[in-house]
Amino acid sequence: MKKSLTFLVVLVLTIACGPKKEKKKSFEYKRPSTEKKVEKKEVEKTPSNTENVGIGPITSMAFDTDIDTAMAEEGSTVFKQKCTACHMPDRKLIGPAMKGIYDRRNPAWVMNMILNPTEMLQKDETALALLKEYNNVMMLNQNLTQEEARALAEYFRTL
Repeated sequence: MKKSLTFLVVLVLTIACGPKKEKKKSFEYKRPSTEKKVEKKEVEKTPSNTENVGIGPITSMAFDTDIDTAMAEEGSTVFKQKCTACHMPDRKLIGPAMKGIYDRRNPAWVMNMILNPTEMLQKDETALALLKEYNNVMMLNQNLTQEEARALAEYFRTL
């Protein structure tokens, strides 16, 4: 009986301490390595277009050389109330950043986009390109007056 008990203990230890089996993975994909290194450049997809005035009530617009601070403050308030859900002053969010907007767009185009976004997003090439760039998220018509839009335009100059 001692021999059978000893044999049983040795058998159990051999099985417990024996070679381990690897678990098989159900599926594994190894990507081939690529030799090319790609540099990432932050480039706006829509080209700068300062000649296009867009579609809407504003046909031309020129700023005074000095910024109207009272109007810019009013524009800041309107921006905080109506625009910050989709726009940030200095970085992209759901929509483009407003900082440097007049380096990329004509002031009349910006005003028309604010006042008439529905038609602009249907017919204006630049607005359509922006719509595509921002995953087809349409700018909503905030029903702003021309005075509120002009205050926003002045605020954008301060960014």
